[in-house]
Amino acid sequence: MAAQILPLTLLACLAETLTMMGAFAFPAMLPGFIQQWGLTHSEAGWITGLYFAGYVATVPLLMGFTDRVDARRIWLLGVGLTVVAWMGFALFAEGFWSALCFHVVGGAGLAGTYMPGLKMVLDRIGLSQQGRVVAFYTACFSLGTASSFLVAGWVEALYGWSYVFLIAAGSALLAGALVGVGVKPLKVERERDSKPLRQVLNFALVIQNRNAMGFIFAYGIHAWELFAMRTWLVAFLAFSLASNSVVSGSYLQPTEIATISAMIAMIASIVGQELARVMGAKQMVTVTMLLSTLVASGLGFTASWPYLLVIVLVLLYSIMVQLDSSALTAAVVAAATPKTRGVTLAVHSMVGFVGGIFGPLAMGIVLDLSGDGEHLVSWGLAFASLGVVGLLGPAALHFLVDRRGG
Repeated sequence: MAAQILPLTLLACLAETLTMMGAFAFPAMLPGFIQQWGLTHSEAGWITGLYFAGYVATVPLLMGFTDRVDARRIWLLGVGLTVVAWMGFALFAEGFWSALCFHVVGGAGLAGTYMPGLKMVLDRIGLSQQGRVVAFYTACFSLGTASSFLVAGWVEALYGWSYVFLIAAGSALLAGALVGVGVKPLKVERERDSKPLRQVLNFALVIQNRNAMGFIFAYGIHAWELFAMRTWLVAFLAFSLASNSVVSGSYLQPTEIATISAMIAMIASIVGQELARVMGAKQMVTVTMLLSTLVASGLGFTASWPYLLVIVLVLLYSIMVQLDSSALTAAVVAAATPKTRGVTLAVHSMVGFVGGIFGPLAMGIVLDLSGDGEHLVSWGLAFASLGVVGLLGPAALHFLVDRRGG
């Protein structure tokens, strides 16, 4: 069993990265879409937010069924949805409503691949190795994010935005082929269980677990901040770049900075899980969320500072936001019982990506109400709003997670 852990984990991480190639393509090209389609910042926030709504609407059902069928089957279904979403976006998206619809389908595809992919691995390895596997797998979400930003920036510049989504669809197909060949089907005894759907999706068992719910709620706040930051990062950097008259064309472009920030965040997530093993998850997550809140409260007001300094601050903020990601998911897995792990991860993902819905949207609304993102104060208030919301995470941990649970 031990000899299979590394190749299985690496394959799952590679597949995760490939299926996420289109996940942040729209935010990566956001300034161009705003101009080309005449979108407001609120509309752009809706398109990004409804991607996560598609995730939230489907992840309870898909993850709930991984407790009684092989998660590999759910994962392959998610790949199919991902291919349909990005192929459709490439060929048919032409404005707000069509982009919104295909983004919802893309979110459902992510619901079928992200956490089911983790469950697919966990069901095939020993309990003692699961903490580090969770850390590496969830950290690779940032690798998928980085790849999405990087490919979108390069391909759009050369061939246009539609080719970005065609490549994303092809990458998902490749991931499906790799897993289809490389991961053997698992016979699950609960597959023959005739339990009704309400028992498969018994959220009450999760809600009664205070330790799990404390970390789950904190994860929702983490996701609010993370996805808002990633949605608006390229636009913020473009604003900062335009505000700096001394900047030359030799500087890295916003999509490249976003790629680097996601790569650094991946490392931060792994390091954060190791810190949590030493400090305890509750204490480690509380400290990092408070630091993240502090940085967010001032970041937007620095847009007119020298561009290199803004880049440094953005990278620092990316580290702070991502440092607790793997630790939160690992803490939820540890708090769940083996028989409720699938439905617990479903609630975990659902609450997290509810934050993903409202974080980008709320930040877009703040931008529209405070000057359409055309002034320094507008960006300052937008990022400061993330800092205010971020305080709810440590509060949830304080009131819900006991010492033994953290």
